[in-house]
Amino acid sequence: MAFKLDLPKHKNILVGVDDSADAQLAFLNAVSHALEDDSLLHIVTVLESDSLNVFQFLDKEALEAKRLDVEKRLQDYKQQALDAGVKEVHIVLAEGEPGETIIKDVIPDVEPDLVVVGAATKKGLGKFMGSQAGYIAKNSPVSVLVVR
Repeated sequence: MAFKLDLPKHKNILVGVDDSADAQLAFLNAVSHALEDDSLLHIVTVLESDSLNVFQFLDKEALEAKRLDVEKRLQDYKQQALDAGVKEVHIVLAEGEPGETIIKDVIPDVEPDLVVVGAATKKGLGKFMGSQAGYIAKNSPVSVLVVR
């Protein structure tokens, strides 16, 4: 007798992206899952205010330019997903500390049933799983796929 395993299909996938190679790999995995499950795909980037120097943070034009740049990159990701065949793609631009913002703000708003994140190689414990990915995996109320 053959054993058949039907995995549940995801209906709403959230993927966190930035410019890192691991985030791009997470994006490709999320697109693959979205295509396989015919699911909605949300692409999120968190604009980290602490990555701006004090002058950029206080300069509204510099902050807006940074925001527009990040939004353009999100639109590029969205177009790639649509070109790959994902039927419905939404983008989310959030601000704050990435892991915490995704857990406290984005997940409750988007209500995904799967979160896909990349794990950047870091020093210490982070070398096994990126600090943001580890935080999200530990604190997410839904399944998390950590991509390396």
